[in-house]
Amino acid sequence: MPKVKFLPSGVECEVKAGESILDIALSHGVPIQHACGGFCACTTCHCEIIEGASNLEAPDSDEQERLSVLDDPTPTSRLGCQAKVKGDVVVRVVNEE
Repeated sequence: MPKVKFLPSGVECEVKAGESILDIALSHGVPIQHACGGFCACTTCHCEIIEGASNLEAPDSDEQERLSVLDDPTPTSRLGCQAKVKGDVVVRVVNEE
């Protein structure tokens, strides 16, 4: 099973492949903003992938469009609601609740 570690909280958990970073965070008590409820309509669940970016499904055009409006994107920026886990990753939550 893939493992996800969240920063800065330090929460680490085993998850089922195919789950989104947002759903994983919410089910494990990791504080993360999610104004649109996970429908790729905002950018509040912005995360940076610290390790394991290749262990996420590739961003689709909707996510890429949303990421393009971020004030402070990085090359490893992803939306937690859209990033589906395939393997081990370390994630930094940008907008904590």
